[in-house]
Amino acid sequence: MLKEISADELYDDKFDLIIDARSPKEYKESHIPTSHNLYALNDEEHHEIGEMYVQQSKQDAKILGASYICNNVSNHLKWLNKNVKIGSKIGIYCARGGLRSTSIATILSLADYRVYKVNRGYKEYRQYVLNYIENFEHQNFIALGGNTGCGKSELIQKLSPSIDLEGLANHFGSTFGLMNGNQPNQKAFQNNLVFKLQNINPKYFIFIEAESKKIGSIIQPDLLYKRIQSGIRVEITAPIQQRVERILKDYINIDDEYFYKSMNTITPYIKKSAKLDAIEHYKKGNLDIVAEILLVDYYDKVYRKPNKIDYVISNEDENSALAELKSIAEKFNSIDIA
Repeated sequence: MLKEISADELYDDKFDLIIDARSPKEYKESHIPTSHNLYALNDEEHHEIGEMYVQQSKQDAKILGASYICNNVSNHLKWLNKNVKIGSKIGIYCARGGLRSTSIATILSLADYRVYKVNRGYKEYRQYVLNYIENFEHQNFIALGGNTGCGKSELIQKLSPSIDLEGLANHFGSTFGLMNGNQPNQKAFQNNLVFKLQNINPKYFIFIEAESKKIGSIIQPDLLYKRIQSGIRVEITAPIQQRVERILKDYINIDDEYFYKSMNTITPYIKKSAKLDAIEHYKKGNLDIVAEILLVDYYDKVYRKPNKIDYVISNEDENSALAELKSIAEKFNSIDIA
């Protein structure tokens, strides 16, 4: 069975598998969350067929492309036979709903899978994402703010429902924030954000960090940022020693190049004496002292508390902080959902 659907229908019912039929390079750049890359053409084949189609012969390109697709699908079928039982419901898309997804979809349908091809492919999905982040229903947010190192991210990761913006952006939200490899691009961030929102009841209050509009190179959607700012604001506090310990844990992968580059970036915002002290202790390997200098003389000085703070919670004991936060959510959820 083979049917065509629109991108939003991928979320109306449960699929056993969603296939991204584009090349690995396209998939790596951004894709529908939970999709698997069972490509019609690999990167080299995709490039070769594209050039042939434009510069030589469309017919020859189609014939060669078909032969590549048959070979690739042959390998994919072996994996599918082991992992996805016959009769399973499969969604599939390529860039624009063309030959790549159609070819694989046709073969899978003949193998008795129930196949649903996205009519205009990933292009339509991206339009769906852009429309969603401009019009999503979720109104209620509990925004955690506070000085760097007070454990906001750890709290959010243990609360539900919640959205970890720093995790989605792969950035700690500070000058020294990029510690776990490169950030995703804006498209990938938006895709994953929409996926998170889709899986949260719009009526419930969502825990989220009160991040800046820009998280490294990622920019939050206007509507999300606006609703976070107007949400319930909770200021998280923690003793300086605990904050230092968290910073050391988060920044364990720092190297010399990144440290000195970041120190140059913050030069206008930190006293010269504090900067020199931090550099000197870094050279000696005293990272705990470096962390404390940066917290006290840089992060705390540039952090601006909002005019409106609804609650202040100490995170000296995490279990206690989590219990207080859950109590706040239960209070407001009972008011708005009853």
